[in-house]
Parts: sequence; C-alpha cells; structure tokens
Amino acid sequence: TEGGVLVFLPGAGEIRRTSDLLTPTLPSDVKLQTLYGGLPLAQQRAALRPLNDCRKLVLATAIAETSLTIPDIRVVVDAGRARRASYDPGSGMTRLVTEPVSRAEAEQRQGRAGRVAPGTCYRLWTKGQQGALPAAAPPEIMRADLASLALDLAAWGTPPDDLAFLTPAPAAALSEAQSLCRDLGALYETGGLTP
Repeated sequence: TEGGVLVFLPGAGEIRRTSDLLTPTLPSDVKLQTLYGGLPLAQQRAALRPLNDCRKLVLATAIAETSLTIPDIRVVVDAGRARRASYDPGSGMTRLVTEPVSRAEAEQRQGRAGRVAPGTCYRLWTKGQQGALPAAAPPEIMRADLASLALDLAAWGTPPDDLAFLTPAPAAALSEAQSLCRDLGALYETGGLTP
C-alpha cells in the first residue's frame, strides 16, 4: 500500500506497548506518531499534519474515529476493540471496560481510510465476528453513573419524565442514583437538594 497508516487500538496503554514494539523495527522512512485524548495538544496536532518526506504510522484510540481527517492516511488497521466507561451498580464504581466495537464504529473507522483518496481497511476479526457485533454502541446514559444527573434534576426541580431525552435514563439506575444521593446527604427524602 501507499500513504499513511492509521491503527485503531483501545487505549493509551496498548498504544504505548505497540509503539515500543514497533519503533526498533520500523524503516527509516516511516514516522510513528500517537493520537489519544491524554496527549498534549501539540502532539495531537503533529499526528494530524501531513508528512511529505516519509510515511506516517499513527497509533490512535477512538478519538480518530470521527470528526478528524488525517489527509495522508490511505490504510486503516482496526483492532476492533473499544474502551468504554461502565458503571457497576454492585460496587458503586465506574470502570473502564474493553469490548468489541459496534458495526457502526467499525464503519466509521473504515471511513478514515481514503478520506481524500482511495484507501484500504484491514479488520482484525472475521466476517462471522462482524455479523455478531452490535449495531451501535450503547448510549452513555445506559452505562453511566447517574448520580450527577439525579443532582442536576433536583437542582432544576424537574422530574426526568418532563425532559425529552434522546434515550431516557433507565428508571432503576436513576432511582439507585437518587438513593445514593440521599444516603450521602445530598438529597432530602422528598427529592430536593440539601444545603
């Protein structure tokens, strides 16, 4: 192939490990760059700039999935994994979970190849696995800790049924969040905010 290569990996840790493994073996005409949310802005911008004197290899998280065009990318390699925040009601903690991407995410990633010229996408899973992927990633409201939403609703004095959510908050999860806020002394039993 020709042009730059964009590799989708689930997180910064995988990017660092892959970078460490690849760096000593790359030809001199390939420049490895990384792209993820925790990078300084200057390094993120550097990964987006086209290179004329060498080939670019960008290791990225889902940050490169949408709303970015890396002009010299002609090849996408998709590991097919995404890292998402998921609230665990049993522990009361939000944790990061690595899971397969959805079909919609895979299509977005494929679209990064050849945004300005023909491109190629290599997916690191089978066609059978592709068919088993969920159609879309679940909305964040279905996976998130809703304590801050419960507090906001109380501050506004608005019941959740009065708001036009794109995806309504799960009633059980919202009730649990309100209960937690009451236990912490942030909400009265009647639902209003405490001082």
